[in-house]
Amino acid sequence: MKAPESPISVIPEPVPAVDEVDTSYLETLMGYNATRASLKVIELFTKRMAVYELRHVDFSILSLITHNPGITSRQLCGVLGILPPNLVGKISIMEKRELVSRRPHPQDGRAVGLYLTETGAKLMADAERTATALEDDVTQKLSATEKKTLMRLLQKIYL
Repeated sequence: MKAPESPISVIPEPVPAVDEVDTSYLETLMGYNATRASLKVIELFTKRMAVYELRHVDFSILSLITHNPGITSRQLCGVLGILPPNLVGKISIMEKRELVSRRPHPQDGRAVGLYLTETGAKLMADAERTATALEDDVTQKLSATEKKTLMRLLQKIYL
């Protein structure tokens, strides 16, 4: 039997270090740009809403209740794309915090409307002022016309 040959040692070519990351292809993709912008806004939003103990979805739910007193859970789920079991837990926590209350729906005896409590209304007045200030901060490099255009274009994608 013949002895196995010894492996030939190959010295690998040195791998060049990346000094500057090339993101040019990614920057041509709508999803990449939308995600990067969204992550930046959510990061700042999370920091500023911590004082109110609100996450972005909680803020959205409470804002919809603020501007649509009597909105139903079904309507909230439809508008926000939340699964009903996930919303139930969130509403329960908001009730425990005394931010929202449930009342019979005026037209549909089977449905329940959601309303802000006095505590919830005070919290949302402050939280919405904070959100407006945040929007001004993150869009400060845009003109008023550019802000309107950007908003309209983004809505064209998801509406």
